[in-house]
Amino acid sequence: MRFVVWPSEVDARLSRKYGRAVKKSVAVDSPNLGEVEDAVLSLGFKIIEKAPEKLNPRLSGLDEELRTRGMLIVESPYGKGKTLKLIAEKIRELRARTRAKGKSKRKRR
Repeated sequence: MRFVVWPSEVDARLSRKYGRAVKKSVAVDSPNLGEVEDAVLSLGFKIIEKAPEKLNPRLSGLDEELRTRGMLIVESPYGKGKTLKLIAEKIRELRARTRAKGKSKRKRR
């Protein structure tokens, strides 16, 4: 299945009215397009198109700090809901890994 994935669809700061498509408990704070792209690739899904300058139309009325630019067209064997949930979970995992690496480097000094 192919569909559009916006970073705002997994952003815990937004309400469902403004485009969050996963539960707040699953969503992540301030995801950017790079994190979403890394998560999609590490899950083994195919990116058909990437448009970093696009803005989700639902975000046009929000403050600039809540707007996240970028859009991916993704091909996944799952439906959009399950794919977004997997992406959000993978972003959490990737963030935890980078935090763990940062902490281990600090301890050595």
